[in-house]
Amino acid sequence: MKFLSAHWKHLLMANYSVNRDVLRDFVPARTSIDEFDGHVYVSLVAFLFDKTSVFGIPVPFHRRFEEVNLRFYATPDKDRSIRAVTFIKEIVPKRVIPLIANGLFHENYVTQPMDHGGHGQDYWYSWGSGLRNRFSARVESELAYPARGSIAEFITEHYWGYAQGPGSKTLEYRVEHPQWKCCEISDFEISVDFGETYGELFAFLNSLQPDSVLYTEGSAVTVSFPRQV
Repeated sequence: MKFLSAHWKHLLMANYSVNRDVLRDFVPARTSIDEFDGHVYVSLVAFLFDKTSVFGIPVPFHRRFEEVNLRFYATPDKDRSIRAVTFIKEIVPKRVIPLIANGLFHENYVTQPMDHGGHGQDYWYSWGSGLRNRFSARVESELAYPARGSIAEFITEHYWGYAQGPGSKTLEYRVEHPQWKCCEISDFEISVDFGETYGELFAFLNSLQPDSVLYTEGSAVTVSFPRQV
């Protein structure tokens, strides 16, 4: 059953190689951390929700809004060929969204002031008190489908999500969208207090440069209703 449909637009993705022990307490039961080329990645992802509907019904005043999340990559023990994501925290500006998403999906949504902008090649997202956290980028390369076996393919080609449900239960949901064209970004700025935003466990990201930064225009997306694994 399709729970949500929307258009995800102008995604910025900063990808950091980290020690897998940092993520130990965030891994849902019956899943394992996924790796690319021997590296464990967390990604700071900022994008715009647009044309949002729940069960096919547009929700007034909740059609268009920003999201910024910190996520990592997982695979279910039942089928290691499945590529999935697990979210550490998701930030949105609308208070109703955390009430629904945290209740149904057992995600960690929080509400903070947010803003965004885009003009020509430049895109930016800001959030938090005084909008002092900011992720911006200039897109100067042509978009193309990621090469097979590349980090760009690994980061963008995930169509499942897993979350730790109540007790030892794990929730699974499907995210459907066409393959995205993307490009590497070399001109970017990440001014984020990771410790304040995501907890002191992630404060080390303040001084860490991402291994890669990607941009994609995004597409229409549907998210299924969650089910127990």
